[in-house]
Amino acid sequence: MDNTIDIYIVSDSLGETAKTVAKACIYQFPNHENWNIRRHPYINNKNLLMDVLEKAKEVNALVMYSMVNQELVDYAKSYCEDNNISYIDLLSSVIGQMAEKAGIEPIREPGVIRKMDKSYFDRIEAIEFAVKYDDGKDPRGVLKADVVLVGISRTSKTPLSMYLANKQLKVANVPLVPEVPIPKELMEVETKRIIGLTNSPDTLNRIRMERLRALGLSGAANYAKLERILEELDYSEEIMKTLKCPVINVSNKAIEETAGIIIDILKENGVAVEKDYSI
Repeated sequence: MDNTIDIYIVSDSLGETAKTVAKACIYQFPNHENWNIRRHPYINNKNLLMDVLEKAKEVNALVMYSMVNQELVDYAKSYCEDNNISYIDLLSSVIGQMAEKAGIEPIREPGVIRKMDKSYFDRIEAIEFAVKYDDGKDPRGVLKADVVLVGISRTSKTPLSMYLANKQLKVANVPLVPEVPIPKELMEVETKRIIGLTNSPDTLNRIRMERLRALGLSGAANYAKLERILEELDYSEEIMKTLKCPVINVSNKAIEETAGIIIDILKENGVAVEKDYSI
C-alpha cells in the first residue's frame, strides 16, 4: 500500500520559506519515510493558483502556502475549504500579528528578502572592488568602476571609496603624482564618471605632518613641505582640466558630506547605477 504523503508548497516567490518549514516538520516523524514535497514557485495569479490546487486535490495533498498577496491568500483558503483540501497558511497569522503590534500595514511584496540579500552581496562585492582598485593598484579597474576618484595624497580618496562602496557603488581611485604619468586607462573613462578631489594647502600640510609623525618620520620630509604640496596641487589641477571632471574641495568636509556631493553629481550626470543612494 502506498502511504506517500504529498506536500504542495505554493508561493508567489521562490517557496524556500515553506519548503524549509515542511522539511523541519517532517523530521518530527522519523517512522514515516514517504514524504513527497513539490514546490510551486512564482504563483502570482488566480489561474496558476487554481491549476496547482486542482492537482493537489487529485492526489489528496497537504497544501502549504507562503503568499503575501492577500487576494491569492483569500482565494487559496476559500478553494481549499470548499474542496476539503488540507492546507496551512504559513504567513498570514504572523504578518497580521506583526502589523497589529507595529500599527502599520505590510507592503505585501513577494521576494523582498531576496532583494535584501542581493543588496548585501552587492555591498560586499563593491567593498572588495574598492580594496582591489585602491590607490591605482590596478589601472584596469577604472574601466569597470561606477565612479573614479582622482587626487593627490591626503584628499580622502580611500575613505570615500570605502564609504561609497557601502552604498553599493564600485569605486576605483587614482593618485596624482607629478613624477608618475596617469594611467592610459583613465583617459578612456567617461568624464561623467570621474570626480576630482582637492584640498587646501594648509590642511594638506597639517595632515601630512601628522601622517609623518605617526610613521615616526621627520616632519622635514619633502612630502609635507608647502612647496611640494603646491606643486602637486598645480599638477592635479592641470590633470583635472584635461579630464574635464568636476572637482570637490574636501577641506573641512566630513566624508559623508563629500560622498553626498559625489552622488548628486553622478545623478546630475545621468550615471545609470541603480544603487542605494541614501546617505
